[in-house]
Amino acid sequence: MDQSARTYACIDLKSFYASVECADRGLDPMSTRLVVADPSRSRGTICLAVSPALRALGMPSRCRLFQVPAALHPVVAPPRMALYMETAADIYGIYLRHIAPEDMHVYSVDEVFLDLTQYLPYYGVSARELVRGLMDEVRREKGVYATAGIGPNLFVAKAALDVEAKHDPDCIAELDEESFRQRLWFHRPITDIWGIGPNIARRLAARDIHDLAGICAAPEADLYGEFGRNAEYLIDHAWGQEPVTMAQIKAHVPRSRSLCTGQVLPRPYSFAETRTVLREMAGDLALDLVEKELSCGSLSLSVGYQEPRGRAPSRRGRPGSRASTSRRLAAPVCTPESLVPLVLELHGAVADPGRAVRRLSLSAGHLRCLGEAQLRLPLEEGGATMELSRTVNAIRRRFGASAVVPGASLRGEATGRERHCQIGGHHA
Repeated sequence: MDQSARTYACIDLKSFYASVECADRGLDPMSTRLVVADPSRSRGTICLAVSPALRALGMPSRCRLFQVPAALHPVVAPPRMALYMETAADIYGIYLRHIAPEDMHVYSVDEVFLDLTQYLPYYGVSARELVRGLMDEVRREKGVYATAGIGPNLFVAKAALDVEAKHDPDCIAELDEESFRQRLWFHRPITDIWGIGPNIARRLAARDIHDLAGICAAPEADLYGEFGRNAEYLIDHAWGQEPVTMAQIKAHVPRSRSLCTGQVLPRPYSFAETRTVLREMAGDLALDLVEKELSCGSLSLSVGYQEPRGRAPSRRGRPGSRASTSRRLAAPVCTPESLVPLVLELHGAVADPGRAVRRLSLSAGHLRCLGEAQLRLPLEEGGATMELSRTVNAIRRRFGASAVVPGASLRGEATGRERHCQIGGHHA
């Protein structure tokens, strides 16, 4: 077999959260008008998903609840993240019946890449037939519909899924290099193409480039001047090329690792209230480090401010919409007793006490195994601080994350106990 000739597929589960809710109710997602949203958060809450039936009526997948016309009489399903994760794991198990884990890359909870190359001769089927069989099996057993793209590399498979599959009667699009150029070179908007977001599109449009054909025709020196080394990815993808293989993805080892936590606050928080939440976030992050037997050598904090009344929400990164800072630590830390004061110090140095806060993000970087680090552990006597953290983790594993909480979590503005009952910021 020619090892350079590969066949990849990218399978996406249609409106996954909404489809799972429909299936759990015994309803057909293709005909049921259902939205996944938490109405207790207000009519302005963002819908996590809308069913394919609503998508067919023109409803965007990430609309706000008040934008769904009441005349459509939609079913409003509060999010159940544990159910979605369990269903996603079951569907992954269906794929595992036919494809080895080393030939699969889980891209998100509802999307997976498959290297089909060695399975086509083994099963004696075409790529479309194999993918069709997987999609049918998922629909029969879990009630969830899927779409798929097939191509000679990961990028073309993803582009076929995103742009072409929705127009195919079987919801499967298959492209090779030639058909990629015929059908996608002049496709607009260019933001439909994987990896090209609004910011890149704006920078391309400033050079009168509005599609992949325009990228291919542009002088490479101009693209490198505008995008730096990222121009290489733009140029490769515009020509339908992607050198990265599934084997390389599996073999990849990141140069550095980090642990992150963040949240959108339920209302505008004052400077003092924000520090309560940061105590919780820093404490939980520290316990996560101890649980994973890691220490951190740097901290990053981002504070997102509430927009003044009457002003449209800022795009992320707009000057004044947030404040952020990072610090390399003199010595690695990992326990709450060490981490919390450092985070509060960062907050005091960067945050504006006069502005209300709606978003917080905290990241611990330069991670090292505990055995490799010379830790800074205030108040530690014979490892007592570390052992206390390990004991707290053991209690939480057995009785739940809210079994042991810091005193700050008992304050009215605290969010920790509620978030311990959530997955991804939503009800489990």
